[in-house]
Amino acid sequence: MTRPLDGITVVSLEHAIAAPFCTRQLADLGARVIKVERPGSGDFARDYDTRAQGMSSHFVWTNRSKESLALDLKQPAALEALKELIARADVLVQNLAPGATARMGLGHEALRERNPRLIVCDISGYGADGPFRDKKAYDLLVQSEAGFLSVTGTPEQPCKSGNSIADIAAGMYAFSSVLAALLQREKTGLGSHIDVSMLEALGEWMGFPMYYAYGGQPAPARSGASHATIYPYGPFEAGDGKSVMLGLQNEREWKSFCELVLLQPALAGDRRFDTNTRRSENRAELKRIIGECFASLGAQDVVARLDAAGIANARVNEVGELWSHPQLQARGRFQGVGSPVGELTAMLPPGVNDSFEYRMDPVPRVGEHTEAILRELGRTGHEVDALSRPG
Repeated sequence: MTRPLDGITVVSLEHAIAAPFCTRQLADLGARVIKVERPGSGDFARDYDTRAQGMSSHFVWTNRSKESLALDLKQPAALEALKELIARADVLVQNLAPGATARMGLGHEALRERNPRLIVCDISGYGADGPFRDKKAYDLLVQSEAGFLSVTGTPEQPCKSGNSIADIAAGMYAFSSVLAALLQREKTGLGSHIDVSMLEALGEWMGFPMYYAYGGQPAPARSGASHATIYPYGPFEAGDGKSVMLGLQNEREWKSFCELVLLQPALAGDRRFDTNTRRSENRAELKRIIGECFASLGAQDVVARLDAAGIANARVNEVGELWSHPQLQARGRFQGVGSPVGELTAMLPPGVNDSFEYRMDPVPRVGEHTEAILRELGRTGHEVDALSRPG
């Protein structure tokens, strides 16, 4: 079986989420990803928690199918070994502090003198230049800086995303940019330098609220789990205390909703609710009407009416229920992967492709592949031991 990135070698100076998430996607497609870590402790994300059978939930998620190379880069000999490795590689991905790689002689210009075909992808909070270049940038801070918090939460309280959305956005743009650079290299024979910032990645995902507030207009209001500008669109409680998520997209659906769900066909022409703009403006009154109807129904009864009317709906699941979601189970979207603590369940990457299977190899322990990789570079047993020990 041939995968799209078989034969591609990626070296990654990575920690936390953005860069590891990018390189895991590359590994999924067959790339050999060599993760360079500190001897002993490794990537600090290994210690975020112990929820995955003693391993960190963040680390397990973003680091399967990689090789771990433990090097003390303060040693000149270890740094030289890394440079040799990068000279043989196709891609270098890094999200160290701004300027850190350049200080070690690992900046893109220096590396490309030795390997003109090398693709270098730098991931940072705010980019390689500009007044924010050196600011520390953690996921929540970038969510705040990008205006994400201003449109997320309740009217009374802004809320962060429940996952690392700024890191994920940056990681996915780094991933697609590396793929584009590999295609470009096929045309030109030369590598590229890619500069991905978390702020710009999340800023792209803020496109709708930015244009909604274009030219100084008011931004979308924070509306909890409801849609900020479309109504009814959000969670509604049934008489049994369970919530049902529903969403209307057009006037045809609004008419069906009134006739077949609320059993109030005259409401469709009510001047308070006959356009989405008016429904959104009068959402408090419409919410009361919907609530009175649903109060006499169980959640399953509400879903049955919505399905009959062709109205989109969903269960309001807890995150743990995703592991046993009937649709994911029916499509066989989970597979076991190895790890230092035994087999763990992992979700297969999105995008079922009938020409290859995704790579789903183990999560490595710190330095698990150090000896094998250094021997590839011609280092002897004594040198291997010296380069992989601190000090």
